[in-house]
Amino acid sequence: MAETSIRLFRPDDSASLAQIFFDAVREGSKNYYNNEQRRAWAPKAPDGPDWLARLSSQVVYVAEQDDSIAGFMTLQSDGCIDLAFVVPDQIGRGVAYQLYAAILAHAKSTGSDKLTAHASHLARPFFERQGWTVIKEQSVVVRDVSLTNFVMEKVLD
Repeated sequence: MAETSIRLFRPDDSASLAQIFFDAVREGSKNYYNNEQRRAWAPKAPDGPDWLARLSSQVVYVAEQDDSIAGFMTLQSDGCIDLAFVVPDQIGRGVAYQLYAAILAHAKSTGSDKLTAHASHLARPFFERQGWTVIKEQSVVVRDVSLTNFVMEKVLD
């Protein structure tokens, strides 16, 4: 197994993170969401100034293995984990846990008392293993297609 290092996002990571997002939605979540739902969630890899602005407005940790990006996780200023994606062949290999540990350490160091997320079916068990609680299941409409996710929270010690 390749060694994973965690670092902060750089603007030149933007295209790689977009591709990871696209691949994770289209391939990694195929056991949880049908083709129509995955196409609505990620019709293409995000790009352009809006994607870079979304990333740049958050704390973003990137996981690297052998000079390739294996995943990323973002934290908004309000304590919401907005994006948490790993390349499909690394799902279940500890990459998300290492990213989460960095996000958690950052949140605690800035005095946050709670984290939240709108977790997919795929992400929900990961967050539950970290002690998160489901607040509610919800259906969101993306490009006229209904997707289920879970509002979750973690109270920090």
